[in-house]
Amino acid sequence: MSATGPTLPVLGGRRPSHRERVVEALRAALIAGELRPGEVYSAPGLAARFGVSATPVREAMLDLVREGLVDTVPNKGFRVTAVSERQLDEYTHVRSLIEIPTTAQLAATADTDALRALRPVAEEIVASALAGDLIAYVDADLRFHLGLLELAGNAHLVEVVRDLRRRSRLYGLTALVEQGRLQASAEEHLEILDALLARDERAVRAVMTRHLGHVRGLWAAPGPVKPPR
Repeated sequence: MSATGPTLPVLGGRRPSHRERVVEALRAALIAGELRPGEVYSAPGLAARFGVSATPVREAMLDLVREGLVDTVPNKGFRVTAVSERQLDEYTHVRSLIEIPTTAQLAATADTDALRALRPVAEEIVASALAGDLIAYVDADLRFHLGLLELAGNAHLVEVVRDLRRRSRLYGLTALVEQGRLQASAEEHLEILDALLARDERAVRAVMTRHLGHVRGLWAAPGPVKPPR
C-alpha cells in the first residue's frame, strides 16, 4: 500500500459511482491480500482506512457477501473467506487456458488503435508498482487484461476471467514491493503490448505464459505449488 493509503480505483470507460469505487477498492484489497482470510473487519474500521463514510463500505461489503468473498459476522462486521492452495491453482490453470491463447490471437486480429489505447493503463500499472499502491495495481491490472480480452469480442469469456480474477488471492505482492521486485512484473504489461503491436504472436504467448506464471510463483502464498490435476 502507498504511504498515503489505498487509492480508490477508477473504472475504465465511464465515471463510476462512489459505491462502485468502494466495492472495487475492497475487492482489490482482498485480491492483493491486504485483507486477510479469517480476519473480521468492521465497516467503520474499513471506512477510516479508505477515507470514506461507513455506509458505502457496509453496502459494498454486502455486495462481496453475495459474491462469496466475505461472510457476515453478527454485531462485529465481515470475515474474509479463505481460498485454498488447490483452488488458487485451479483458478490460475483455467485462466492460463483462456488468457494465453486468446491474447496471443490478438496479435493477428486486434485493432492497432485499440491496443495503443491500453498503453496508459499499462503505464498506470508500472506507476502503481513503483508507488507500492497494491490496490491501484490490482485494479489497473484487471482493467488491462480484461481490456485485452474484450478485443476478442467474446463477452462471456471476459466475465469468466473477471470472476476467476476476483476469486484469486495474490498474497505475495506485499513482499514483492518490499523487495523492489514488483516493477519487473508490472513492466511485462508493456512487453505484452509491444509484442501485440509488433504482431508477434509467439512473443505474446511467451510473455503471457511468464506473466501468468507469477500468479502462482512470485505472487503466491508461501509454500509449495502443486500443478493442477
